[in-house]
Amino acid sequence: MDYVIIVAGGKGLRMGSDIPKQFLPIGGRPVLMRTIERFREYSPTLQIILVLPKAQQDYWRQLCQQYRFPLPAEEAGGGSYLLDSGGSYLLASGGETRFHSVQNGLALIPDDAEGVVGVHDGVRPFPSIDVIRRCYETAREKKAVIPVIPVVETLRHIAEGTKPRGEYRLVQTPQCFDIQLLKAANRQPYSEAFTDDASVVEAFRFDITLVEGNRENIKLTTPFDLKIAEVLI
Repeated sequence: MDYVIIVAGGKGLRMGSDIPKQFLPIGGRPVLMRTIERFREYSPTLQIILVLPKAQQDYWRQLCQQYRFPLPAEEAGGGSYLLDSGGSYLLASGGETRFHSVQNGLALIPDDAEGVVGVHDGVRPFPSIDVIRRCYETAREKKAVIPVIPVVETLRHIAEGTKPRGEYRLVQTPQCFDIQLLKAANRQPYSEAFTDDASVVEAFRFDITLVEGNRENIKLTTPFDLKIAEVLI
């Protein structure tokens, strides 16, 4: 079985909003719901694990009721809130950092599980289905895969000046890994160098394979990003 861990722990500070950015509406529905729906569109059988800070989980449940969106599986009364496409999702509590949040999500995957697990930002609602499929299918062979897109702007290092943009890529999610590989890598002690899941796996001395992402797969961080999201919707 394949899994995706959707991590949503933002506070919305750069959005200038009291509501965490993953709960803000785009096209009339909260960002996080659109993100979950995109992965369900990719595969009705994909096991989704949503990781939310404990303090935000009651609000999420309220939103689920307001928008008639499924509640987490363990709260669904034996399946009464299953997604229309036939799948459900699990809920895990967020940790101190993204690394710890992913650990909490991985804990819901059986230790002997085989397959691929993706890790995705809850505020990236626009990964294309082709990109999701490409990441999962490539990870079956390569074990560790991330989607990237070319840098189109000129880069300048504050101390060293202009850098050739052709040597850089912008990293997106979902980042997909063999389940046992990511579980083993996440048993390492935490490091501030762990900026994403690929950096955790690289610290475990495993090479990362790059695949083509899609430019629409933006991370919603600022009010300007929300305006772009409305256009994309």
